Amino acid sequence: MNTSWRTGRRAWLAAALVASAAVSVAAAGGLRDFLDSENPVKRGYAIVPAGVVLNLAGKNRQLVGLGSYVVNTSGCVDCHSHPTYSPGGDPFKGEPERLNAEEYLSGGRQFGPEITSANITPDNAGKPAGLTRSEFIQMMRTGHNPKDPPGTIVQVMPWPVFGKKTELELIAVYEYLRAIPSLPDNTHPGP
Repeated sequence: MNTSWRTGRRAWLAAALVASAAVSVAAAGGLRDFLDSENPVKRGYAIVPAGVVLNLAGKNRQLVGLGSYVVNTSGCVDCHSHPTYSPGGDPFKGEPERLNAEEYLSGGRQFGPEITSANITPDNAGKPAGLTRSEFIQMMRTGHNPKDPPGTIVQVMPWPVFGKKTELELIAVYEYLRAIPSLPDNTHPGP
């Protein structure tokens, strides 16, 4: 009788281990699917505004996707595009969201009489806002635009927040900005 009890116990233990392993495998697959669906690179590509055509030639596609995710979820568009939304595309008016691709990141948002947000699209040399990658990252970390006189700090721009981003995130933002269309400075700035 003692032997059959041990055999039954072993069978139960084996069944429990198999069931536990099956649940773990299913959970891992579910977690993997969840993480894949929540991938910021994929999400970044999904939220590139309609009408914005990316130039991916010579660009790191993973960085471009991650950069899009950071730019398009962190308020960059709100300050560096004016107006932010296309006519009929303002979600704050109950309209289906449509970002202003025609002025996308070309600057023009005014903050009082003296501050207008910069055009951060690539210049004719392909450099966002005319900055090299190292200049861009330094500006994001210190608030000093190397085009400005020494000691000048960029106002309104939340560089203290963006300066806390990882090096990878800032490189990705730069790579994304390199991939968006080059536009002239916004011709109709406003608040």
